[in-house]
Amino acid sequence: MPDIYEPAEDSFFLLEVLRKMAPKLLIQNHHLKALDMGSGSGILARVLIEMGINPADLTLIDINPKTISHLKKEFPKSKIIKSDLFSKVKGKFDLMIFNPPYLPENKFDSRKDTTGGKNGDETILKFLNNFERHLNENGRVLLLISSLTPISRIKKIFKRCNTRLLATKKLFYEKLFIYETWSKRKISKIN
Repeated sequence: MPDIYEPAEDSFFLLEVLRKMAPKLLIQNHHLKALDMGSGSGILARVLIEMGINPADLTLIDINPKTISHLKKEFPKSKIIKSDLFSKVKGKFDLMIFNPPYLPENKFDSRKDTTGGKNGDETILKFLNNFERHLNENGRVLLLISSLTPISRIKKIFKRCNTRLLATKKLFYEKLFIYETWSKRKISKIN
């Protein structure tokens, strides 16, 4: 699939955590509405469907038109939206998953599927500043962040939310972190 973000170590790591967390969420809510932000190949959406989420309750978002065409073929029963993050998203969700572009821009790589902006944190910051408007009561966000991404501005936003580190994975060139985030107005926690 040329021009479509292919799953790599970060995708597979988020997939592992999602496989552990999704069943707990589905027990609490059999009609879970899920959003896969920056869907790429659709690997995470495929696992959500395998785990029991109704394809009609799944929304896949990507900015790449070629990715959107691919996703429409792969997930005909799901809602597919070409959008820059939440710009064209309506409604609220119980689960959002996001493996964002997180690398700082450089002369060798400025692609939107891997580069999160000049510093690398801009896409994540934009997502975190807008997710609460689209998150249902007791909804959850699974967000992957890399040690290659500046974290100080992200942590400031985390202080406005409930956030906990779910998992860490060391690679030879970086460390990956998966955070669970939810609004301060929500009181329950999934263990």
